[in-house]
Amino acid sequence: MKPILYFFTTLLLYSSAALASPNFLIIVADDCTYNDLPIYGGANAKTPNIDQLASEGLIFNQAYLASAMCQPCRAELYTGLYPMSNGCAWNHSASRPETKSLPHFLQPAGYRVGLSGKTHVKPKTSFPFDKVAGFDPGCVRNPTRPHDLSGIRDYMSADDPFCLVVCLVEPHIPWVMGDASQYPPAKIKLPPNLADTPETRNHFADYLAEVTYMDGQVGEIVKTLDETGKRDETIVLFTSEQGSQFPGCKWTNWNTGLHTALIASWPGRIPESARTDALVQYADVVPTLLELAGVDSETAFDGTSFAKVLTDNEAIHREFAYGIHNNLPEGPAYPIRSITDGKFRYIRNLSHGELYIEKHLMGGGKLNNPYWATWVGDDPMANPESYDKIKRYMLRPEEQLYHTLEDGYEIENIAGDAGYDEIKARLSTALDAWLKAEGDPGAPVDTKESLEASRAGKHLYGKQE
Repeated sequence: MKPILYFFTTLLLYSSAALASPNFLIIVADDCTYNDLPIYGGANAKTPNIDQLASEGLIFNQAYLASAMCQPCRAELYTGLYPMSNGCAWNHSASRPETKSLPHFLQPAGYRVGLSGKTHVKPKTSFPFDKVAGFDPGCVRNPTRPHDLSGIRDYMSADDPFCLVVCLVEPHIPWVMGDASQYPPAKIKLPPNLADTPETRNHFADYLAEVTYMDGQVGEIVKTLDETGKRDETIVLFTSEQGSQFPGCKWTNWNTGLHTALIASWPGRIPESARTDALVQYADVVPTLLELAGVDSETAFDGTSFAKVLTDNEAIHREFAYGIHNNLPEGPAYPIRSITDGKFRYIRNLSHGELYIEKHLMGGGKLNNPYWATWVGDDPMANPESYDKIKRYMLRPEEQLYHTLEDGYEIENIAGDAGYDEIKARLSTALDAWLKAEGDPGAPVDTKESLEASRAGKHLYGKQE
């Protein structure tokens, strides 16, 4: 073949491959606080496989979900809609029956769309994923069932393009998997939002062991993809879901609840060993995948595509990321709304005159957190820091403002500092605009009547009503 002809033939083949619809592999951890991972500054956990994936892709420094609970954040991830829009605005509720998700959008374009592991979204008609065997669907089993890679290997090996979500159940409680001896409690550097008691250290060691166990699964999943020979044509996303079941993380609107880890890898198309400060949210994922797959949709998503952040080094995506928490059925009603611009976070506690209670975290029991009792039982005179952390968790002011870039655990509330009045007003105004657009009246949403209506498919609030 003549050199010039060979050149154009090669260019044509490369262009065709580049334009082909990519596969998607989405790996979701369960209840893993983002900054417990070394790639976000975590001082304890060992995660060599996540570190390796990060070295092969792009790390998002500012990725968020709208609700720090398993079911609402997964519904947001799969639909491209915020909780009030898709209807899943509480844990253990349901999305609107007319809601569509990834299978509805990608299957008409020839994709197989499967899910292995934990599902925790409903109704089935809104989330008609292919069921792929191999990973435990139950997040509170003790111990977790052994995983089998053959199901995902077969699914990824077939000829048609695929979108496969693998939902792990670690490090969700109970923290029983992995080798906790790697993490001697006395040597752990506890995060500053946790009270330092021996029981807390013991359980944090168990949690870290599960983080490392989860990391091993991530490595096995990526290796399985490599073995299919489809790594170069597959976009891999890893995300840590919401924060862990420690006070100030899951079930909150603080940074350690809503901030999530997000890594994107696609050899030759997404930069390697790179980071971006572009602000993104789970609602943006579906529009992004559809753009990368070349699929059009008539759905009016809440999110927008950040494909150009992935492939064109675009530095800015959205101005704000939003947060919502409705406490039923996890405890007494305690609605919270929040907003961040990536630098500052503004939180509005709509039941600020009440005590915040989360029954799983504070109730003890083998599937819960017995260390909480050691916080409460700690002598406040001998250890005032424990008392301060209890107050921070249970007794919250009407408004909170944090300089999150300087105070990642959001310990110092600067809402009353006049020097930040302009920033607080800007974020408060933007939050009001979002609530209005979402049809979210705030406190009336977090009621038994509204929750039961959701479960029955008759949502009382939201912009689609």
